[in-house]
Amino acid sequence: MSERVNVKVLLVVGDQAEIVADVRPEERDEPERYPAEEIAAAVGLEAAQLPGKRLSADVGGDGRLSGWQLG
Repeated sequence: MSERVNVKVLLVVGDQAEIVADVRPEERDEPERYPAEEIAAAVGLEAAQLPGKRLSADVGGDGRLSGWQLG
């Protein structure tokens, strides 16, 4: 069973979205990069619309996120 977490898209650099935990900035780890088009397709947005969006995602056994949803 996977865990669901809340994240925020900081920005899109090239074809990658920088993702951080949706917590206060001083509590965040370094951003992780994920394919922007994959996230955008999952939530029904254009990649350029992702910065600033709050999402939720499943954390896999390897620690990678998937199952993106708005909210």
